[in-house]
Amino acid sequence: MTEPAQTVPPPSGPPDPVALLGTLVAFDTVSDRSNLPLIDWAEAYCRGHGAAVERVPDPTGRKAALLVSVGPFETRPGYVLSGHSDVVPAEGQPWSSDPFALREAGGRLYGRGTSDMKGFLAVCLALLPEMVAADLATPIHLAISYDEEVGCLGVRPLIARMLERVPRPLGCFVGEPTGMDVVVGHKGKSAARLTFRGRASHSALAPQGVNAVEYAARFIEHVRLSAEAIARDGARDPLYDVPHTTGLSSVVRGGTALNIVPDTCSVAFEYRAIGADDAAALAAAAIGYATETLAPLMRAGDPACGVDVEPLIDYPGLDTDPEAEIVTLAKRLAGRNGHAKVSYGTEGGLFERLGGVPAVVIGPGSIARAHRADEYVTRDELEACAGFVRRLIRTCTTGSASSSRGALPV
Repeated sequence: MTEPAQTVPPPSGPPDPVALLGTLVAFDTVSDRSNLPLIDWAEAYCRGHGAAVERVPDPTGRKAALLVSVGPFETRPGYVLSGHSDVVPAEGQPWSSDPFALREAGGRLYGRGTSDMKGFLAVCLALLPEMVAADLATPIHLAISYDEEVGCLGVRPLIARMLERVPRPLGCFVGEPTGMDVVVGHKGKSAARLTFRGRASHSALAPQGVNAVEYAARFIEHVRLSAEAIARDGARDPLYDVPHTTGLSSVVRGGTALNIVPDTCSVAFEYRAIGADDAAALAAAAIGYATETLAPLMRAGDPACGVDVEPLIDYPGLDTDPEAEIVTLAKRLAGRNGHAKVSYGTEGGLFERLGGVPAVVIGPGSIARAHRADEYVTRDELEACAGFVRRLIRTCTTGSASSSRGALPV
């Protein structure tokens, strides 16, 4: 790991998760802004407590991820606690107080990102000194990424760097808000924006134009029919609230005036797929219909016409076997017997797809509070998460977490 450029001394007393949450919330890390102030602070904090830290910058230099490691990480595989630093915007929402200043009322801690997912990061950072003091036999890594909210972008180079520097981890706990329920699966998503380029004309001479809106409408109908066929005849997974793969067109913009044949129309669409389906393949098939069937028809009216494709989001689903050892461990650490699946996405599927690291999603808070005004997490939820992490520390200290792959504790 890279040696520190600077360190900060640890505080005189044990770190407080609530105080650390207040520090994290105060960093405005909306995805379209730099997260470097938070990363600078977190790196200094972790180094100050004796952890090894690897910074993974993005190509622009405006953002970075952190891989924080404790224990014999250079020689033995361990566990990853994964969380993202970015949050969604708060502008235009009816907040009762400053979203970037933590406010407590009735045991609830209000602020942007408290549930999604700075509460989890605050707990992990607060317990970092205990990890360092525990003389771990099995290492623990804290992976702090960026741009999760816009497509799980920052965790991809972080995973790649992790696999270069440490043995492939035994498993990953993604701290998205689940109320500390054990989540073994989530849907994958693939989305794109298509721009149909037609030819304008006066509406009185409509056949002389190429109507971009009408071709876009044919594409929208294609997506709708495919989604209906999947809902009617496709695979089912009863653990999801919507038990099948879905597809829809969501944002459409085109046309300028009633009496002008429109020359441009854009359509944003997506597929969200259960484990039995492939969202990227479904999106590619829809795009193929636009570029291979509709675009030639448009070019027949004017060779300059066609379809432009802009990928938006693409991340794989998570479908961990409920009998997998990482799931058994998660249930033991959480004191839970059941498991669930969720429709929202996380970086868990990327740890599995890119790194071969089995993942479980488990964290404090509720997704129902995320992305909304007056987002909050409770003290009790933070305490439950702290209990989970402390039990992981004990497991990794006693050596009951085997360093041989596939031999997790039961």
